Amino acid sequence: MLHIVLYEPEIPPNTGNIIRLCANTGQRLHLIEPLGFELDEKRVRRAGLDYRELACVSTHKSFDAFVAEVAPPRLLAYSTRGRHNYTDVAYQAGDALIFGPESRGLPKALLESLPPSQRLRLPMCGNSRSLNLSNTVAIGLYEAWRQLDFAGAEWPQDTVLQP
Repeated sequence: MLHIVLYEPEIPPNTGNIIRLCANTGQRLHLIEPLGFELDEKRVRRAGLDYRELACVSTHKSFDAFVAEVAPPRLLAYSTRGRHNYTDVAYQAGDALIFGPESRGLPKALLESLPPSQRLRLPMCGNSRSLNLSNTVAIGLYEAWRQLDFAGAEWPQDTVLQP
């Protein structure tokens, strides 16, 4: 299992989409306060549909509180300021994948508290600012989950997986 960490998320539909993503992949979602919305807000519910009950979602008063409560073995921060490609990491069960708020990304101090090898970036064209948060989470999560052989996924009986 992986920990998906949203640091002070601001846009309800993004968080709703990520709740749905976590429910469908069996990963845990951690929301670091303050949130830019109420979790029961209509836009979160609509984006997450009925998946809120199927997802494991926790809120934490601060990033430090998350680290103290969960004690993930490794923190991996996704940022446009990252210097390592997200596909160059050997993901491990229990990793915490950390994503910043939509308007400003992760704080510089948080990024600098991690070794450069744990600051990841998704490739983009030169003049791009950033990708949508829920898209970035989906890309990062699926790469990590792929490397973990999609642990916990259920496959139809007639599915043939190629190595």
